[in-house]
Parts: sequence; C-alpha cells; structure tokens
Amino acid sequence: MSFLAWFIGGIVVLYILSGLKVVKEYERGVLFTLGKFSGLLNPGLKVVLPIFQQWNRVDIRTKAVDVPDQDAITKDNVSIKVNAVLYFKVSDAKKAIIEVEHFEYAVSQLAQTTMRDVVGEVSLDSLLSKRDQISKRIREIVDKATDPWGIKVESVELKHVELPMDLKRVIGKEAEAEREKRAVIIKAEGEVTAANNIATAAKMLSGSNGALHLRTLQTLNDLSSDQSNTVIFAIPLEVLRAFEKLGKN
Repeated sequence: MSFLAWFIGGIVVLYILSGLKVVKEYERGVLFTLGKFSGLLNPGLKVVLPIFQQWNRVDIRTKAVDVPDQDAITKDNVSIKVNAVLYFKVSDAKKAIIEVEHFEYAVSQLAQTTMRDVVGEVSLDSLLSKRDQISKRIREIVDKATDPWGIKVESVELKHVELPMDLKRVIGKEAEAEREKRAVIIKAEGEVTAANNIATAAKMLSGSNGALHLRTLQTLNDLSSDQSNTVIFAIPLEVLRAFEKLGKN
C-alpha cells in the first residue's frame, strides 16, 4: 500500500513539475482550459496543467517589421518601387492570439497593401518631398485596422523610393538646368552691380577737374610693375582739349 501511495505521489509530483512555466518580464501568457480562454499569465513562475490546459507565449516588446519592395503607381502614373519599416507592439495579448492567426504576418501583409494604396493617392513630387506626411498616413490606416487584433502601430518610416532609370535621367537634367539658370541669374546680377558701380565712378571722375588724368596715371603706374607688358598710351580727352584751347589762343 505504501508503495502504491509513493507511486501515485510521484506521478502527481511529475505531473505538476511538467506544468511549471516561467513567464519573462517582457512576455504574457494566454491560457486556455479545455479549449476556452481562462486568463492571462503575468511574469513569474506559473503552473499550466498538461492535457487540460494550453498556453501561448506572447512577446509584448516593440517589433520592427521590414516591409519589402512594393511595385506601385503614383497618382501621375509613374511606376516606382518603395519599401518601409514598421514598428509595432502587442497591446492586448488575448486579442493578438484569439482574433488573428499569426499577427506578425498579418501586420506585414496589411502594411504592404496599405503602402501601395497610399502611394497611389499622391503624385511623385509629393511622395519625394512629403515622406513624413505619407508615413504618418500609412501608420494611421494600419493602426486603425489592427486595433481589433490588440496591436498598436507606433510608427512607419519610408526607407527608399526607387525610380525608373529614364526618370532619373530626366530629373538629373532638370536639376542641372535649374543650377545653370541660377548661375546665369547670379552672373547677370553681378554684371548689373558692376555696371552701376562703374557708372557711379565715371560720374564722380567726370565731375572733378583732372581726376580722369590722375586715374590714367595711376593705371599706368600699375602696369609699369610688370616689364613684360607693352603699353599703348591713350591721351586723355582733357589733354587734347587743352591743346585745342592753346591752338585757338
């Protein structure tokens, strides 16, 4: 009789020990008893009765899901490839197990289709210049759709937009033309400024007697510093007028 008692006691102990489970701090357990939901397992040492109870371990940390390249057509009919990264976490472990099968896969597929739809609603220029707004729009749609699954989408970031080669060449030519346009405008503005300064200087020189002659002598002095220069001296108009006056006298 004692042997049978020890045998039964050993079986009970092994049965209980086989049901010991450790739930980590960043995990939650979803417990089912005879197929029905019977509660959540918080962090710590828990007992799950074999055969009668089953449980699912759920990681509640933030996860990063890579959304692979998706072929999409923008509102202005430009074919592109776009990819993104999505950050989400489980806010309700019960819903994540009961309401959807393989929630990580479901979130990834939903993000792919949503990204294609949102890209199709905007033009290429808006896609390239307003990535933050488009990422926010994708996050809002995916977050709303995953609420019944107990999923909280924290952010969506567009990583890369790949353009067709011919479109890249067109954009490159457009950027080059824009740079040339700015260079021509800056050069023209510089010439206008220089012309205004020259006109002002000429007006000042013409208003002072002998100023033009002194300026000519200063220029000759600057040229004489290099002996290899050949200087053709042009007599100022003031000197010629002086000789003209002497001739008349």
